[in-house]
Amino acid sequence: MSDMQKYKLQMDIKYNYLEKIKVPEIVNDCQDKWFNQTLCKVNSSVLRLGIFEGEFHMHKHDNDDEVFFILEGNLILETEKGNFELEKYEGICVPKGIMHRPITKEKTIVLMIENEGIKPVGD
Repeated sequence: MSDMQKYKLQMDIKYNYLEKIKVPEIVNDCQDKWFNQTLCKVNSSVLRLGIFEGEFHMHKHDNDDEVFFILEGNLILETEKGNFELEKYEGICVPKGIMHRPITKEKTIVLMIENEGIKPVGD
């Protein structure tokens, strides 16, 4: 199985405006090791939920910044500028053009803010 086949990327917008976002339901239903679901649109950006376990590949987004905010678990964000260890309720903004990859040792729940057209696997 290739790296790309290990990732389940749900780019559809799950929740409309004024619709309650239910993160626990998505987390409880998820059986994948690397899962990404777009929750809602906010202007030209989206709020995404990531359920991560293991390692993603090194990648970058040429034209898009990306925010990672940890809800549960912990994450090491490996970047070309150094590594960042994030715990529950901590986050980081990765500027466009910076090589990075998230790594987890346990199931980790992450909120991400990104431009709507971003390619989660990188450019």
